[in-house]
Amino acid sequence: MPLPSISFEFYPPKTEDQATQLDRTLGKLKSFSPEFVSCTFGAGGSTLSNTSETVRRMRTEHGVDGTPHLTCVGGSREEIRALLNLYRALGCRRIVALRGDMPSGMISQGEFRYANELVAFIRDEHGDHFHIEIGAYPETHPQARDAQSDLANFKRKVDAGANSAITQYFYNADAYFHFVDDVRRMGIDIPIVPGIMPISNFTQLRRFSDACGAEIPRWVEQRMRGYGDDIEAVRNFAADMVAALCRRLIDGGAPSLHFYTLNMAKPTLSVLARID
Repeated sequence: MPLPSISFEFYPPKTEDQATQLDRTLGKLKSFSPEFVSCTFGAGGSTLSNTSETVRRMRTEHGVDGTPHLTCVGGSREEIRALLNLYRALGCRRIVALRGDMPSGMISQGEFRYANELVAFIRDEHGDHFHIEIGAYPETHPQARDAQSDLANFKRKVDAGANSAITQYFYNADAYFHFVDDVRRMGIDIPIVPGIMPISNFTQLRRFSDACGAEIPRWVEQRMRGYGDDIEAVRNFAADMVAALCRRLIDGGAPSLHFYTLNMAKPTLSVLARID
């Protein structure tokens, strides 16, 4: 099965060893000609300089479309304005605009409370220069009152000027298809790109999923537990399962696939090898 366009997400390294690992991982994954590669943003500026420097390295040293994440949390209008100007100067034409999560111990939310306000600000400041990606939650945002209010929040981001959306990861394809059907009925026609999380460490995945509201199907969890300490069996099952999910999404009309790499090449490569 031929691959659709794909993209990859990385987090900014904080040490030389992490920087080396990111370079090594990106060096392997960029052979798939990603549409873009994104770099996450540390809440409250904890990785602010690392994010912009990582985006610069992605663009100048790896020759890929390095794309920054930008969040509301902890940033003033002037700080976000300065970042947008910096990214424009670096040649960026795409921004991933998110609300972001308030880090522990942080008091100030920042001048923007919601992602739709951030999207509107980017549009006011730079017109149509940036292609704006937003977040989407097929299984509903964990802090949303209910699914309908979450859909209403999503529409506000689209109405503010978003071009396309990347979803939180999920392992239930039906959740994605139902979400797309729901937003289409609301008159929203922007591309909804499924976010894909290859599995490398099940304990880590369970912790991530508890925090972000992504459901791990019971049959997947039971199968993982059944393999016990057989790491190779776990990895093969995980790659097979995620690749099958990707194939179903492609067959169902997903416009692209966005892989959360966690700065590791092997789990994503294992999935891609099984798709294509």
